[in-house]
Amino acid sequence: MQRTQHIVQVSGTSNQELHRHIAFHEAGHVVAIYIRNHQQQLPPVFFQVTLDHQQQNQQPFFARVEGGRLIENLPIAEIEKDHFATETERQDLKQAYEADIINLLAGPLAEAKYVAMRDDEIFNPYLVNIVALQNYGGHSDLEQAHQYLKYFVSDAAERDLVIKQLFTQAFEFIEDPKNWRCIQHFADYILKHERSTISCEEASATLEPFLS
Repeated sequence: MQRTQHIVQVSGTSNQELHRHIAFHEAGHVVAIYIRNHQQQLPPVFFQVTLDHQQQNQQPFFARVEGGRLIENLPIAEIEKDHFATETERQDLKQAYEADIINLLAGPLAEAKYVAMRDDEIFNPYLVNIVALQNYGGHSDLEQAHQYLKYFVSDAAERDLVIKQLFTQAFEFIEDPKNWRCIQHFADYILKHERSTISCEEASATLEPFLS
């Protein structure tokens, strides 16, 4: 899960602001993976945040989430999805790929909410719709979300309906005050972190207090 850059650096201030955009974006992914998956009683998954501090003065601050998917291998999932014997197994698969898509959308939505709050603007799903997520570093996230759906939903019209429904769920997750405080907390944690990796264990320990 890697944010697609869209901000042009023009000064030290814009570089610092870009860092905050990226931190909120990746925090949105991480909090959705850890908190929302737990809320949905989904299996825990491995993830880590990789940071690159080496070229901060010359290049944009770099952070990305590695792992975090309930379904990693889409071709295998495509082959196997028709061989689940029971409705429970099919529902488990559906819940897993829908969770992965929501977790992808949570990143650009978190960035969009940060920008709206910074600029004292309204944040709602009509002004910030699924297409607008490309303005918040979400191009690759949207590509991956649509790729997921192509494996599991064959009809294009149904895919369009499903992605809108999942966008609504992702938006509601980001808007929940407790979840948003968690995202703010982890974004600050990313910005202050001096090592090259935030491990899964470290991230989990940081986020665990928000589970209660």
